[in-house]
Amino acid sequence: MTRSAEPRVLQFCHGYDGPFLDCARQYARLFEGTPYKVTTVFLTGAPDPEVALACACDEVLFLEYSSAQVRGLKFAAIRDLREIARSRDFRFCIAHRFKPVYIALLATGLPVIGVHHAFDDYRRRTRQWFARFFSRRLSLLGVSDAVRDDLRKRLPGWSGERIETLYNRIDIARLRAEQLERRVARRQLGLPEDAWIVGNVGRLHPDKDQASLLSGFAAALPGLPDNSLLAILGSGRLDETLKDQARELGIAKQVYFLGQVPQARRFFKAFDVFALSSDHEPFGMVLLEAMAAGTPLLASACGGAREVVEGVGILFPQGDEAALAQGLVHLGQLDERQRRACVAAMDSRLLERFSDHAVSQAFWRLPMVARWWVEPNA
Repeated sequence: MTRSAEPRVLQFCHGYDGPFLDCARQYARLFEGTPYKVTTVFLTGAPDPEVALACACDEVLFLEYSSAQVRGLKFAAIRDLREIARSRDFRFCIAHRFKPVYIALLATGLPVIGVHHAFDDYRRRTRQWFARFFSRRLSLLGVSDAVRDDLRKRLPGWSGERIETLYNRIDIARLRAEQLERRVARRQLGLPEDAWIVGNVGRLHPDKDQASLLSGFAAALPGLPDNSLLAILGSGRLDETLKDQARELGIAKQVYFLGQVPQARRFFKAFDVFALSSDHEPFGMVLLEAMAAGTPLLASACGGAREVVEGVGILFPQGDEAALAQGLVHLGQLDERQRRACVAAMDSRLLERFSDHAVSQAFWRLPMVARWWVEPNA
């Protein structure tokens, strides 16, 4: 087998569904301007040229496993990744989520930076043992301080510099170029042009807690602008339950259940307020998408959402419908000057903390990166 002489970084992803395709792009962008090429490998998912293009990587490979095939010991996936690693001069690996971390450590001798996007990835004792066994080669990143702290709690004894935070981020200019103007977005969603609209985007699932959002919106209605509506974009197993709740609250005519909307990030300018009611949000990319659209934020003060919203939007205790209602009423009373100040604060937060440029600078300052990084031919 001919081995590629180019120095490379291996990025290993579980799949490209939901936000994970953009995560691949985010991490590939970290190496722009360096001597390293990035090879991204997707464990699951069929080959797709549009996915390969969106990754912004030098090379994209698809292993084409199904989720069922990568349960258990994953011998075939380990073998396949080992062959890829043998044919290229990889210096280290960035692996997203636990399964890719597991496979990368068993298939290669590379240093691995595991990126974790959810809570409780190391709740199981077997996973804690596995991480400790490979601790000489393994460092971990959480996508928020909340996820980082959960990792540190599950892996006591690890030094702080081995478990750090690297925020999710957006290409601000690119996202804004994709977002539709208010009138166009409302027309395409079938929303009234003259309404005052609270938006929510997410799965209709208990952990997104749209039930509290419905109750809070109903309580707030008397204090909101005339013709106020709630638009919920998403689908899930609570679809009928939430529609029943809206009818019981007497707000069925004021709530638009719009179902799954492809590329929902394009429609955030349709909203006057974006509300996130999740009970445990590891980060909340939708918050960044709303900020890029200049849409004021209301979010539950839990998980990573607090880190995004605090100081530039309104936070309320998770599940506190009265506080949620008060927040909506406050945002409904913003005058133009206050709204401009809110947009300016969100812009500053995006640039300083959640832009590609800001996070790239943070990445190269991480001790774990300095530990493994070696310039080619150094």
